Formats: sequence, structure tokens, C-alpha cells
Amino acid sequence: MTSLSDPATRVPGSRPASDFARLTREVKEAGLLERRRGYYTARMVINILLLAATGALFVLVGESWWQMLTAALLAVVFTQFAFIGHDAGHRQIFRSHRHNDIVGHLHGGVTGISYQWWVGKHTRHHANPNHEDHDPDIEIHAIAFSREQAGDKRGLYRWITKYQAFLFFPLLLAEAVVLRISSLQAVWRREVSRPWTEATLQLVPLAGYLTAVFWVLSPLQGIAFIAVHQGLMGVYLGCSFAPNHKGMPIIAPGQRLDHLHKQVLTSRNVTGGRWVDALLGGLNHQIEHHLFPHMPRPNLRRAQPIVEDFCARHGIPYSKATMRDSYAEVLRHLHDAGAPLRQTASPAPRH
Repeated sequence: MTSLSDPATRVPGSRPASDFARLTREVKEAGLLERRRGYYTARMVINILLLAATGALFVLVGESWWQMLTAALLAVVFTQFAFIGHDAGHRQIFRSHRHNDIVGHLHGGVTGISYQWWVGKHTRHHANPNHEDHDPDIEIHAIAFSREQAGDKRGLYRWITKYQAFLFFPLLLAEAVVLRISSLQAVWRREVSRPWTEATLQLVPLAGYLTAVFWVLSPLQGIAFIAVHQGLMGVYLGCSFAPNHKGMPIIAPGQRLDHLHKQVLTSRNVTGGRWVDALLGGLNHQIEHHLFPHMPRPNLRRAQPIVEDFCARHGIPYSKATMRDSYAEVLRHLHDAGAPLRQTASPAPRH
């Protein structure tokens, strides 16, 4: 990942805030900041029906290894719930903070991700994407996003970082479990404003989930079911978020950029049809989402050509790639970041 202070990525000059104001005016005139409650109502009803159908299928199939397919389906449904929780956290669904929070808390209870903890973490990411000192999304023990970060790794993390491009997708198998554990730790440490509410929303659904799994399945099948469900959910979540910023320039400590440049230069869009929007929960329009985090998900596609054209007119690099190419860029970047750790010391010269 390059730094924005490098000559290849240096911004030719800080644009005044009026540039972003002009872009915002264009977006507002197109009606793209208006709420889409009908869309979200339909999306949430569909997700609830899918969850109910998956639960019914689980009961009907009963004690069987075919339940691993049910676990895979449940991973998809849970991730779709997580996308709604994400949108609620950004106030995309309702104008009322309270109504968004209710939706977010309920969806966090289903997915096992503390809504309050995640909103705090994600808000810091949006304020400083790819910033070495302030973005929690690039402060990961097992992954290095620059050669400098790789040099700081020790022990097992150092070995993982050395081969992180090859281990990236296997590591994602643990992502959902890591999010759940981090959520419970935040509640236990009272890092959320309503720890008892969050504890109830995390523990009651978890108890019901475990009870259902081991009531219907044998112990071995139950363990396998949980592993498949949580593992595939982690991969799905990771594959939805990874292309957005990984491999894009890093903002060095002390470097300051205006909002427009900071959000556009550090983000990458994933191109494709509406099926990509549905698959990735609208996160494929990452540039537009970072510029206008309150913009409802279905409006991001319509905002994309407006933002891209604006960036072209103002000489601001606008990054986009196909899904396959975006993952390739991420893996190449991770491989490069770990390169110093794979270099063996040169043998001492003979005299």
C-alpha cells in the first residue's frame, strides 16, 4: 500500500471545501439523499422470511450431515442481516436516530455483533480511512497493510504476515467469531453505553442458537454446523469489506487532507451489475458511501456516475475494478507488504 505522501500518489493541491459542497449540491438536486423506507422495509421483510425459512428447513432436515448446506445458507442470511445493521448504523434507513438504533440493535442481536461497539469502531474508520494512527480497520494483529507494519510483527503474527497473501482467505474463516468475541469483550469491559442491553442482545440469541443446534443435531454434527456457519459468514463478511480500502494509499501520520480527497483517494469501487449490489450490500460503491455515509444503499448506484464525473472534472483519481481484479489487487498488496519478512539474510562473504 503506497502513502499519499509518495510522489506517485501526491495530491497536486488541497481542494477547498467548496468542491465538496458543489458535489453535495449535485447529489441533493438528484434526490439521492432522500430516505428509501419502502426499499428497506421490503429488504428487511425478505431477510426475516429467509431466516424463518432457513429455521424451518433446519427443523425439517433434522439430525443429518445435510445440515452443512443449511449452515451455508444461514451464513448468507446472517450476512444480509449484518448489511442492514451497517445501514442502520449510518442512519440510512430512518431520519430518527432512535428508529435506526432499534433496527441496528435487533440486527446486531441476530448476527452476534454488538451494535454500539461496532458503530463506534466504524465511525472512527469513516473519519480516517487508511490512516496509520486512527483507522481501526488497519490495526489487525495478524495482517500487515504496509512493510512498516510487517516489520513490527512478532512471534506467530510475524509468521502469518510473512505468508499473509496465501493465508488471507483461510484467516477470514475466523472473522465472524472474532467479531463476536470482540463484541462480548466490549460489553464485559463496559465500553458501550448500555452494557446490560447489549449483553442481553448478545447472550439471549446466542443461547437460543446453541440450544437449537445441539437439540436437533448430534454433538459432532452441531460442532460442524457452527464451524461451517460461522466460518462461511466470516469469509462472506471479509470478502465484502476487503476490496474497499485494502491496497489503496495510506494517509501518513500528521498528513491532512480535505474530506473529498481523503475519502476518494483511499477507497475503491467494485464494478458490476445489481447482483453485485445485492451480494455486497451496496459496499461495492465504497467511494460514494464514504463521501455520503447517510445515503441510502439503493441510491449509491445512481450517485456513482455523478461522483465519477465530478472527480474527472476536478482531476481527482477515482479507483474502480471488477470483483476479480479487486481481490487480485488486495492479494498483491498483501504479498508485497510481507515481502521483507520472506527475504533471507545474505550469507556472509568468504575471505
